[in-house]
Parts: sequence; structure tokens; C-alpha cells
Amino acid sequence: MTTTTTKNREIRLAARPDGLPGLDSFQLAETAVPDVGPGQVLIRNLYMSVDPGMLMLIGAYPGLPMPAYEVGAPLYGDAVGEVVLSRDPSVREGATVVHRLGWREYALAEAGEVRQVDPDAYPSPSFHLGFGLVAYAGLTAVAGLRTGETVFVSSAAGATGGMAGQIARLLGAGRVVGSAGSPEKVARLTGVLGFDAAFDHHDAPLAERLREAAPGGVDVYFDNVGGEQLRAALEVMNVHGRVALCGALSRQSAGGSPDAGPVGDPLALIGKRITLRGFRVSDHFDLAPEFGRRLRAWLADGSIVYDETVLDGLDSAPAALLGLIRGAYTGKVVVRLAR
Repeated sequence: MTTTTTKNREIRLAARPDGLPGLDSFQLAETAVPDVGPGQVLIRNLYMSVDPGMLMLIGAYPGLPMPAYEVGAPLYGDAVGEVVLSRDPSVREGATVVHRLGWREYALAEAGEVRQVDPDAYPSPSFHLGFGLVAYAGLTAVAGLRTGETVFVSSAAGATGGMAGQIARLLGAGRVVGSAGSPEKVARLTGVLGFDAAFDHHDAPLAERLREAAPGGVDVYFDNVGGEQLRAALEVMNVHGRVALCGALSRQSAGGSPDAGPVGDPLALIGKRITLRGFRVSDHFDLAPEFGRRLRAWLADGSIVYDETVLDGLDSAPAALLGLIRGAYTGKVVVRLAR
């Protein structure tokens, strides 16, 4: 299998913004499709992921867990595509692969840097970009969710939060509560995704809203936001509560300004023996086969809703990222690059 085109397009970081980026922070560039050397594969990208954490890479925030984007260089991120040319026997031409070279139509990768996946496992190849494993690992390996416990999920209408709430319910949580950024999203949480209660995080004071939604207190908090929502959760948590620290949307939305963190009286945290644990999904790839089996079963019997927003064309990717940060979408956001 070979490509019939010699042209490739990619999105580059045009300039490092001071605060939140605008469309002028991105540049669409045309390049040649790269030559393939020994041990490499050429991939025609089908879908690329758009994730909130990309904002931190654009801003080069201090303490990043991965390399910041470089000015003048293409951005990167999760993508799924088809191998059109392989110079390594371990990856066949025609294989569907997941890799980290999104934001471009064709990607040249080392064979060892791609993960081959079953193209027929899910209704769309884009499902391989979902954050279900992040949610599953956070609830099980990190927070140790137990049957009957109350779970609170922030940014619950987003890609990770929506999966976390649904998976918590399927794993036996007694009550699942979510926060979101609009009345429409709140209604979606309880009306479509099966949350027991939800509230708009703009409705202060947050601790009171959370107490109303979780009158018995919170045992597990899946934190995608930090900031005021983390502080409210700690105030409402029960003895031996556990927090899975997954994201920092409050800092991203503030253009990188550091948050004060879980301030307050540490004696309260000590007294309640609360555990706060940060994690990355790469720490828990061993759970991928187990989660994949469970997700396929949940999708097949209709017990889980896969919430996805699909936008078309590489040109739309910068606006998609900015819209995601503003809360314009629900569920997982992907850009379709080819059909």
C-alpha cells in the first residue's frame, strides 16, 4: 500500500501566547510527505484528539509532565490512522494504529512508537482516542472505589468526566454527582449519562451545592479541575475519602496562573485521613485489556453512552481546541482528518 499524494499539511505553533492562545497562535503549513526509513512507518491520520491539556503545552507552563510545544514546530497529540507504508516487519501496511503524532495529515513514526489496534473493536476508529481508560484507572487503581460509595466528578460533561461518572455507576457506586458549566450540561448529566445529581459550578458557594447533591458526603472525588472545586470537595468529603487528581482545568482556563491549591486547615484533612493522589494513565496501561473487554460489553448492552463531538478537517483543529477550553462541547472532542 502506498500514498498517492506528495503533500502533507500540519498545524504549527506560530507564537507562544501570553495567557490564553488565539487563532493567531497557530499556523497551517504545507510540507512534503516524509520519506520512510528502516524501522519506520508512514501513517495517514484518520482522527486526532483535542484535549484540554494541550493548552498547557502551548503555554509551556512550569512543571509540565511532558515536553512543551515548540514555536515553529508542529503540535503533537493522540491520533489514530492507517499505515500506508511500512519499513518494519512488526507493523503491516493497512494496520490501524494509535500514536502521538496528531495535528498533521500524514505522520512518520518509529514502528516501536505506534500501538496496533483492532479497527472493528468499536463503531468508529475515533473511539480508540477516548479517555475511558483514564477514568477507569482513576476510579479503580488510584481511588479504590468500593460498592455503595458516593462519587463526585468535576467537569463531568467532558470526555474524561462523562466516562468517570458512568463507569463509577457501573462499578457499583451508590451515588454519582457531577459538576458542569451550564444548565444544559447539567441536564445532560442526569438525563442522558445517568448521574444521580449534578450542579452548575458557577452557582456559588460550591461547597453548599455539593452538600445538596451529596447529602451523605463524598467518598471519592475524581478531580479534573482543581481550584475551588477541589477545595469544596475536600470540605464535603467523608472520613477516609480519596481524591484522584487527574486534571487542572481551573489553571488552564486562567491562562496558566498557578492555583492556591487545596488550602485551608490541614487538621481537617488529617482528621478525616483524606488521600490525594495524582496519576497519569501511562502508569496504568496494564489495565487496558481488562478495560477494553468491559467497555465493549457496556457498549454492546447499551449500559454506557459514548459521548463524542466530531469536527471535520485539519483547518478546524485550532478553533476546536479553543472551543473546548471555553466549554463549547460535550464529551470527547476529535477532528476527522480523512474518511
